[in-house]
Amino acid sequence: MRPQDICAVAVMAKAPEPGWAKTRLCPPLSPMQAAALSAAFLRDVTENIALAARSVPIHGYVAYAPAGSEAGFAGHLADGTALVLADGSPPMPADVQGFGRSLLHAAQALFALGFGAVCLVNSDSPTLPTEFLVQAARTLLASGERVVLGPADDGGYYLLGMKQPHPRLFADIAWSTSGVAAATRARAEALGLDVLTLPTWYDVDDWQSLARLFDDRVHRKGAAQPYPAPATMQWIGSNGMRQGMRDAAQ
Repeated sequence: MRPQDICAVAVMAKAPEPGWAKTRLCPPLSPMQAAALSAAFLRDVTENIALAARSVPIHGYVAYAPAGSEAGFAGHLADGTALVLADGSPPMPADVQGFGRSLLHAAQALFALGFGAVCLVNSDSPTLPTEFLVQAARTLLASGERVVLGPADDGGYYLLGMKQPHPRLFADIAWSTSGVAAATRARAEALGLDVLTLPTWYDVDDWQSLARLFDDRVHRKGAAQPYPAPATMQWIGSNGMRQGMRDAAQ
C-alpha cells in the first residue's frame, strides 16, 4: 500500500524512565512505580493503535524526545511500532513554542515520509475507545481538507489529526491550560478547515484520574466502550492498588 493511502498515528511520549515519567503521580507512587505504569500505558496505547489498524490503514509510531532515549522504549511497544524523533529541534516559526514545537516536529517528520494523514495522540489515555482512532483515520483518509480534534475533559486534546502540517495549529497556544482544544479549533476554522470533533475523553495524569480509569474499565456502559488496557490493569492488580483507587474515586 502506498504511504499516501495510510494514516500515521503517533503517540507523543517520553521513555518510561524513573524521574521522567508520570511525575505528577509521585507521590503516592515512587518514581520506579510511575515509570512502570508509564510503560504499561505505552504498551496499551500502541496495542490500541495496532488494533485500529485492522480496520483502517494505519501505521503506528511513537514520537519521542529527547534524542538518544530510543533504547528506553525497547520491549514496551506493540509489534511494528516505529520511532520518530519529535524534540522540536528543527527550525520552527517564532510563534510555535513549548510543546507545540514537538507536535509540529512530529507532524512534519511523518508527512516527510509520505503519509497521507497524521494523527498525534497522547500517551495518557490507555482506555481510549478504539473506534475513536478508527474514525479519525478514516475521516482523514477521505478526500477533502480537514482536521480531526479529540478534546480531553481538562480542556486539552487527546488527538489532533491533519492532512498537512499546519504550523498555525501550534502557534501561540498556552500549553497545559484549559483553553488548548478551543484555541486549536479556532485556529483550524481560521485556516478554513473543516473540523471533525470526536467525543470527549480524559487523560490519566493524577491519582483521581487513575481511579477513574479503573472505575470506567469495570463499570462503564454505553456506545463508546473503553479499550480494556490489559497492561495497565495488570500493573494495577500486581501492585495492589485497586482498593486505593476505589477510595480515591469516592
